[in-house]
Amino acid sequence: MRELGFFRPPARLVGRAAELARVRDFFAADADNDRVLLLSGEPGVGKSALADAAANVLAASGALVLRAEGSEFEAEVSFATLSQAFTPILDSVCELSDVYRDALESALGFSAETTSEPLVLGNAVLALLNLVAAERSVVLIVDDFPLIDPASATVLDFVARRLRGSCVGLLAVARSGDQNRLGGIVEFELTALDEQSSTLLIDARFPRMARVVRRRLLAEARGNPLALLELPAALTESQLAALETIPPLLPLSPRLRNAFGARIEELDAECRRLLLLAALDGTGDLAVPRALAKGDLADLAAAERGGIIAIGERLEFVHPLIRAAVVARSTSAERRQGHRVLADLPNQLPERLAWHLAEATVRADEKVAALLADTAGAMVRRGDAAGATAMLTRAAELSPRPEQRSRRLAHAAHICAEGTGALDTAANLLEEARRVDPDVGRSLRASVAAVHILLGGGSTIDTAGRLLVHAVENTDDPDDDALVDALQALNLVCWYGGRLETWDAFHRAMDRLGADAPQVLALAARTFSDPVRTGWKALADVDAIVDSAYEEQDLGRIVRIATAVRYLDRVGDLRDPLWRVVRHGRDGGPARRHLSALVHLSVDDFLTGRWDEAAELAGECADICEQSGYRFFAWQVQYSQLLLAAGRGDLDAATSLHEKMIRWATPRGVEATVVLARQAYTLALLGAGDYEAAYRTAIAVTPPGELRSHVPHALWSAFDLVEAAVRTNRHSAATAHVQALREAGVAELSPRLAMLVGGAAALAATDDDRALQLFEEALTAPGADRWRFEFARIQLAYGERLRLARATTQARAQLDAAMVVFRELGAEPWTARAAQGLRAAGQSDTGGQGRGELTVQEHEVAQLAASGLTNKQIAARLLLSPRTVSTHLYHAFPKLGVTSRAGLRDALTSLDQGE
Repeated sequence: MRELGFFRPPARLVGRAAELARVRDFFAADADNDRVLLLSGEPGVGKSALADAAANVLAASGALVLRAEGSEFEAEVSFATLSQAFTPILDSVCELSDVYRDALESALGFSAETTSEPLVLGNAVLALLNLVAAERSVVLIVDDFPLIDPASATVLDFVARRLRGSCVGLLAVARSGDQNRLGGIVEFELTALDEQSSTLLIDARFPRMARVVRRRLLAEARGNPLALLELPAALTESQLAALETIPPLLPLSPRLRNAFGARIEELDAECRRLLLLAALDGTGDLAVPRALAKGDLADLAAAERGGIIAIGERLEFVHPLIRAAVVARSTSAERRQGHRVLADLPNQLPERLAWHLAEATVRADEKVAALLADTAGAMVRRGDAAGATAMLTRAAELSPRPEQRSRRLAHAAHICAEGTGALDTAANLLEEARRVDPDVGRSLRASVAAVHILLGGGSTIDTAGRLLVHAVENTDDPDDDALVDALQALNLVCWYGGRLETWDAFHRAMDRLGADAPQVLALAARTFSDPVRTGWKALADVDAIVDSAYEEQDLGRIVRIATAVRYLDRVGDLRDPLWRVVRHGRDGGPARRHLSALVHLSVDDFLTGRWDEAAELAGECADICEQSGYRFFAWQVQYSQLLLAAGRGDLDAATSLHEKMIRWATPRGVEATVVLARQAYTLALLGAGDYEAAYRTAIAVTPPGELRSHVPHALWSAFDLVEAAVRTNRHSAATAHVQALREAGVAELSPRLAMLVGGAAALAATDDDRALQLFEEALTAPGADRWRFEFARIQLAYGERLRLARATTQARAQLDAAMVVFRELGAEPWTARAAQGLRAAGQSDTGGQGRGELTVQEHEVAQLAASGLTNKQIAARLLLSPRTVSTHLYHAFPKLGVTSRAGLRDALTSLDQGE
């Protein structure tokens, strides 16, 4: 065999001293960075060689270097990369806590029973790495990072964001332009070698090459090290010596692939067979070739001498492209036979066995299909929805009977739509399922998948409701896991549509489940459907369920808890768990959970006075809706934006959003959108002083004196309806509505609702003494001041009532306190109303202070506010807290004689001109 024609990595790197030093220094113990580096570059530029050299240098310095590489042949094998990387440190797993140990053993295939959520597994991997790093620093090097399996990628992305300050580093290697699935990290792009280094490299490896040939290859390779080494290897000795003409065209990528293939073809049949088996196995475990070669690895010696593989503790291909070439050069029959041989090996992990059987099988085989389906179930429990979808799709292909194939395709569509958000893929799977067996449309899996697709695409809610109701009412197995998924989807569809007949079907199904209903679903059935009438039944269970969210690893359950307690005003108690969901979504988690968590947090931000953050989260929601295909949920983003426009007095924006939501929702039958739009627009109209329009809008949500059945948002519009009624002299309507609130026991559902019911009762009271007493009770309710905007609104109404009762001193105190909050929030119409009340109470419209000299800081803050910056943006620019900014504006407004930001520009101009 000719040595000249084979690739063998040089003993040392050529022309890469500076690059090697940069990588070494990046992972130094005292380096101030995030300890995650992406080494990128064009194919063959020497990324792997530099990574190998860095591994040697780091190991020589005392670091533990862990290695793994991505492969398209293992992309569907969950956690294959983690398995490669952690083989040397598996003994340390037993030192972890039970939860983390179980999570890792499940992911790595040592346990088939333990369920692990991505967050648990991510923390388990982080804990293992930090444990090992307590003795010496650890650097994990992952070659061909874009090709690693999605499950490992998710975990490594999670870990990568948490390495700063640790003794653990991650070096990811990827081609330039590839989606590396690591966001916001330092990238080091490896460029081509210069001409001098290229010449040194090619001369060191091929000293007998003719000068004219070298010049031609240098021009063709353009500094690509792998091409410099591989292109000559594809030539004959005569060609290298310029004794034979070299082909006129040497396209880089095709020539590299041909070079790999040509070298492999020169090996004998048994060597190629063992190489193919090693490539298909992908674990690097020497037990595999030993078993298949009957304990003798001599047949692989030629491949090792030729630089195709390296055999040490594991069998490794010198470059991933070589492994790809081995597989690519084989026939389909050879690949099937290889997978069949690997499947026959003893002690195969269930998931790997299923994969080998799937690749080895051509004809329908129910035994293999069932194994794949079972494996998919285990993958779902581990949180790998994408892998489960692929497994079920292959199971469907191998299912002998049409109904089996259709059922598995529907199941794949369900998991894909719910777990990954890939709605187009889910729709194609579902369409194929229906084509194979039209009756599958009546199944729970198909119905839930269809609903997710419909909701994501913005179709009619009645269609979704009919699909689910029919499926739920015709299922034969009340214990089917799919029934719970269907009921959770039906609960949301009922809320979206607001149809009593659909709610009735949901409640009938819940009654059939009885005590077997999951805890959170049972809670939602009472609190999310019609909290006015059934919410009180769940109050005793809420605390324990909310508390459980802090230890909950199922992020979907956290979102469902937040949904269930929304109308009990307990979302604020779930902020930390919900932020976990958001962070997971930002790290690549399911878009739908991400969206739901953002919506919950954004609305809670509005209610509790974090308006700048509410706007930011709403914007993030809008981007996700557009990018992910979940356009149905855009109206929930618009609701948050409408609330903010209403609070800040932007009537034009509020009107536009209100009309947009109504226009979108009406033909689709999404009654929840209409209700929420009207509730928020009522607030906008109250702020604008159009009380008649506000009243008409409020009673469209629910009539006065009535809390409409299964319209939970009627609770949120109650105070506004009463205020609009009082302002339009409809005192009997206001009184009737307060009476309805009291008879329903609404105040018992939450401290916020107790405050609002008390405030509404005070507004409706005709006797001054009684009204003032009720205002005091509302404002002193436990935790009432948490709801800053609504609390300030009640203070405003209280101050106005005190002024009418000629208690001017007390009136000023309430009005002044309300105005501080309104100004801080940027609630301009409410600020103006408070200022008007102060003037009527004998205090100047400047809050009791005359014009005076602005301090330097006040002037600077006022100028930035006049330019349109928010308090948060001003604070970031001036290195102040938002509250300090608010205080400066509070003092600057009266000095300038303005009551809102709108007047700042003119006032400052006049001040600067000395007017």
